[in-house]
Amino acid sequence: MNTMEENHILSKWLNNDLTDAELADFKADPDYEKYEKIKKYTAHLEVPDFNDTKILEHVVSHKKTTPKGIVLYKNWLFKVAAILVVGLGITLIMQNFATQTQYAPNGKKNTFSLPDNSEVVLNAGSEIEYKKRNWDNNRNLELHGEAYFKVAKGKKFEVTTDLGKVAVLGTQFNVKARKNRFDVTCFEGRVKVNYKNTEVILTQGQSVIFENGKQINTSVNSPKPEWLENQIAFNTENLRNILDEIQRQYDVSIEVKTKDSDKLFTGKIPTDNLDVALQIIATTYHLEPNKIAANKIIFEKK
Repeated sequence: MNTMEENHILSKWLNNDLTDAELADFKADPDYEKYEKIKKYTAHLEVPDFNDTKILEHVVSHKKTTPKGIVLYKNWLFKVAAILVVGLGITLIMQNFATQTQYAPNGKKNTFSLPDNSEVVLNAGSEIEYKKRNWDNNRNLELHGEAYFKVAKGKKFEVTTDLGKVAVLGTQFNVKARKNRFDVTCFEGRVKVNYKNTEVILTQGQSVIFENGKQINTSVNSPKPEWLENQIAFNTENLRNILDEIQRQYDVSIEVKTKDSDKLFTGKIPTDNLDVALQIIATTYHLEPNKIAANKIIFEKK
């Protein structure tokens, strides 16, 4: 649709003159929701009424022909311009004041940048909320799930989870908060981790795990999280946590028809080959995987 056609449709929509078919096509337009919001917030705008009698008298008195619809078009154009101007202002205000939410659904990752150009990668089944407004004085992110942060040099902010907080300064690190387990790994620089009444400073290559009140300090050799390279690295994790992560990574449903094992698993599982991932679990825990549908697996005792 060219600009003139779009303007014509907008004009008819503003005046409730669209046919049912035209209205259906207009609602299918990707920008329809934006137009609807603008119309809602600018309903109070008033445009001078179009007085056809005075216009006709003016035309006759000047003995010249005025093309039909020009005044109406200008009248409509003024209204659309006003709507767009006010709508733009409203959009900017909403963007600055509203909480920004970034989400990675199961089976997907999401990469985005913060206002200070720090980079964030959300792992599957994770979410982050923050506010753009006054970012320089309110550098706080709320994380649900797992994310990798590559912080711009000299920048700092705080990551808050349900289990603890991580304060950073020009570093690269990973935070994972799932259920009652809190994992933080520093890949560059240093981070400060707060978990309940415990505070830990991590430097490059160090990692800490908090679970059920217990603390485990470990080290890593990789330059970044394995999940960025299509692998999940587990460190002394139980079967239920492993299966939960596989469900998030592959967007599948997994059921275990046997008592969960107490055996803890340390190792890596691929996120790009479901059959291999299931076989590793089956071999480790002596289970038999059965696919009963494309996205549903049942583990049974061998």
